[in-house]
Amino acid sequence: MIDLCILGTTGGMPMVNKYLSATLININGRKILIDCGEGTQVAMREIGWGFKSIDLICITHSHGDHIIGLPGLLSTMGNSGRTEKVIIVGPKGIKEIVNGLNIINPYLPYELEVVELENNDLKFIIDKNNMFLCEDNDKCNLILSSLEVEHSAKCLSYSFYIKRRPRFSVEKASKNNVPKLLWSKLQNQEIINYNNKIYTPDLVLDNARKGIKISYVTDTRPISILPQFIKYSDLFICEGTYGSDEDIDKAIKNKHMTFRESATLAKKGECNELILTHFSPALSAPENFLNNAKEIFHNSIVAHDGLIKTLKFKD
Repeated sequence: MIDLCILGTTGGMPMVNKYLSATLININGRKILIDCGEGTQVAMREIGWGFKSIDLICITHSHGDHIIGLPGLLSTMGNSGRTEKVIIVGPKGIKEIVNGLNIINPYLPYELEVVELENNDLKFIIDKNNMFLCEDNDKCNLILSSLEVEHSAKCLSYSFYIKRRPRFSVEKASKNNVPKLLWSKLQNQEIINYNNKIYTPDLVLDNARKGIKISYVTDTRPISILPQFIKYSDLFICEGTYGSDEDIDKAIKNKHMTFRESATLAKKGECNELILTHFSPALSAPENFLNNAKEIFHNSIVAHDGLIKTLKFKD
């Protein structure tokens, strides 16, 4: 089961009743934060999910409304008892920016690893204690994909594919004469040499099951490659900076999207659900423009600060 919270929904500047755009994903207690604008810590305190278990921070780009809250958050994570490595990913140039922001945090009690991405994937193992980078596609249970998009600064969209472990098959294990004492390790994708014989996970596991895909797109025009990048997303979180179709010229000029453009991406990408977020500060009532999205992609909703969604694996 995966829980996701839209921490903030506004872009540009924080508002009295809205925090800057940020999203927190909770996968069995381990957390991924997407963007960290001013006020993100306060939004996190309101939902009560804690700070210590944030293992991965994904920054879309270097504009202040998406990153200026990072130094304070990293400090709070340390004060919360975090000692395990934290991984920050972002577009090219993010290392220099994070190092500059983090001058005020010279004594963090954990290692900080900053990874610059450029249209590539990272694989992770998520266990009950942390999240680790992994090279082995069979052992990893999270694949993070990135795509450079069209904005006034280098900006990435992200896709998260949470893999689902294949079912253990007693029938298959018995048929292949696998000793019972090896079942648990094989179920955990280990390869075992036992009594001079090699046992592999495929001897006890059924075929792979469908995982969950979450895609996150913000601060961009609807470039042609995006529908393929978000293809078959169970949940597509997308900027809707402008609600009105009449604001299309502003969207083009400022390299953002209207609700209708975001919904068109969701339709082309054959997504299951669209959540619109990152609203212009001038858009005080985004729900009034929801029909502009629904006319294109019916399963569209307007996010509000603190919106929580739960995604479950399908049998």
